[in-house]
Parts: sequence; structure tokens; C-alpha cells
Amino acid sequence: MLLQTLSTDSLTSMDSLASAAGAENIGLLDLLIKGGYMMIPLYILLVLAIFIFFEKLITLNKASKTSGHLMDQVKILVQSGQIEKAKMLCAGENTPVANMIAKGIERIGSPLKNIEVSIENVGKIEIYKLEKNLGLLATVSGAAPMIGFLGTVTGMIQAFIAIAQEEGMVSPKLLSMGIYEAMITTAAGLVVGIIAYLGYNYLVTQVSKLVHNMEYTSVEFIDLLQDK
Repeated sequence: MLLQTLSTDSLTSMDSLASAAGAENIGLLDLLIKGGYMMIPLYILLVLAIFIFFEKLITLNKASKTSGHLMDQVKILVQSGQIEKAKMLCAGENTPVANMIAKGIERIGSPLKNIEVSIENVGKIEIYKLEKNLGLLATVSGAAPMIGFLGTVTGMIQAFIAIAQEEGMVSPKLLSMGIYEAMITTAAGLVVGIIAYLGYNYLVTQVSKLVHNMEYTSVEFIDLLQDK
């Protein structure tokens, strides 16, 4: 009798270890697949967030490559009356700062107020280009967690419906599977939201630096015209 009891306990322990090993063998891909249909919009939002981040990162890197000596060279050319060379110099840079200066050079000879307005208008257009799609990235950072929570709610509803349809004793396995599958969408939504949020804040910081540089350069150019 004792041997039978020990044998039964050993088999039970082995079954438990086998079940735990099976649970540990569940891969990340399997978990993502088991998240249900609500994972599809989260996949789409993740791809969208990554695409926007790298697209804007490339744009901002190009926009920030203005030569540090551009304004000094423009100052020398404008003061010596070589307006066309100054325009060509700015056109070769093809950055927001250079485009603003180029517009100001084109307006040389007009009232100073008109030059300021022209530079400001070009600056607004350039800022719009820099900030394009940032709002969409912010939307992703807020929408992804909410979609994840929605997936959890719908998953829990489905789990409780399945439990209600069971006759007799409810299997703990059935309950636990329904719950962890529902929670996958919450985790995925939070991950996507965090990635998009961090990317958004980083890009906003870079845009702010560029805008500050644009404002500083425009003021410097207006001062140059006043001294001319």
C-alpha cells in the first residue's frame, strides 16, 4: 500500500513537472498568435510606428546637416554684393535653415518687414514638414494600449461564455487559458504604446532643436540686413 502511494505521488509529480515544462516551452510567437484577432490592429500599429519613427529620423538628420559656416559665408557674400552666389550657396544646402535664408536673400531690396514675413512663412512651411506624421505617432502611442485593453475585455467575455457553456465542473485549465490569452493583448498594446511614446518624444525633442536653430538663424540674418 505504501509503495502504491509513493508510486502515485511520483507519477503526480512527474505530470506536474511535465506540465510546467510544457508551459515553459510556449514560445513568444505562440503567445502572440494566441492573442486573438485583436492582435492584428496592434501589429499594424507597431509597423506604422516603426515606419514613422525611422522616416522622420532620416528627415530630421537631413534637415540638421546645415553647414556651421553657412551664415558666415552668406554674410560675406551679401556684404560684398554677391547676391547670386549667396543664393546658390543656400540652394546647395537644401535644408530648412538654408531655405529660409535663401528666401530672405531673394527679398533683399524690399522693406525689412516684408523680408521678415517671407522668412517666417518659409519657416512655417519647413516646420510643418518636420512635424508631419508626428501627430499620428502620438495617436498610436495612445490607441495601442486601449486596443490592448479592449482585446482583454473581449477575450475575458469569450472565456466566461465558454465557462458558462461547460457542464459540471469547470476545468481550471480552461479558465487559465482564457485569461492568459486575453492578457496577451494588454501586454502587446502596452509594448506598442511605450515604443510609440518614446519615439514620439525623441522626435519632438529633435524638432524643437531644429526650430530653435531656425529661429536663431533668421534673427541673425535680419540683423545682417540691418547692418548692411
